[in-house]
Amino acid sequence: MPTPHISAPEGAFAPTVLLPGDPLRAKWIAESFLDAAELVTEVRNVFGYTGTWNGNPVSVMGTGMGVPSISIYATELITHYGCERLIRVGSCGALVESVGMRDIVIGAGASTDSAVNRTRFAGYDFAAIADWSLLRSTVAAAERGTASVHVGNILTSDLFYSPNGADMTTTAAGMGVLAVEMEAAGLYGVAAEHGAAALAICTVSDHLVHHEVLSTDDRQQSFSDMVEIALAGAFS
Repeated sequence: MPTPHISAPEGAFAPTVLLPGDPLRAKWIAESFLDAAELVTEVRNVFGYTGTWNGNPVSVMGTGMGVPSISIYATELITHYGCERLIRVGSCGALVESVGMRDIVIGAGASTDSAVNRTRFAGYDFAAIADWSLLRSTVAAAERGTASVHVGNILTSDLFYSPNGADMTTTAAGMGVLAVEMEAAGLYGVAAEHGAAALAICTVSDHLVHHEVLSTDDRQQSFSDMVEIALAGAFS
């Protein structure tokens, strides 16, 4: 049966799915990188597409913003559509000097202030980590290119406008966390619960140390490297 939030027919999605937060970015990825991409869902104007990349079937599905939203889409993709590999491709804010604007951060693990993984882990702290196989192949793909890429811990925050944001990000940076975003820890928890593989790859669109922000045009141009790395890593 179609799910309430995706409502696509059986078999609509490929085993590998890229997950941008912005539904319009899903459209851009499908049109720019996939062959024979077809729109398979547009419930709530959250677009999902399926096509091929270098002959490999691949889907792209928007997730919206935040842990609750990505958790809904990831759960339905895995449990109802049989998706096996979910790769977040999104934006993040750099927390440390060594990470620059437009750099790519691959989340080996995701710390969080969200309680969702404690809820699914019987009240204990769950180590939200990426799938090793996806992480290894994606890092290898990144090393073959020219983009500036960092691999490490990222911070998934429930609040974009947090009253304790400065304290949280300062603490995170002091413990070596590279960047902050809003979805990865939720994705990793869903994947672990349901036996799927997950990875988060983010492009730095904001710098919390230097107070820089990319323009809309710069974001789109910069995100191309991230998508190419994600696809190459998924099918290495």
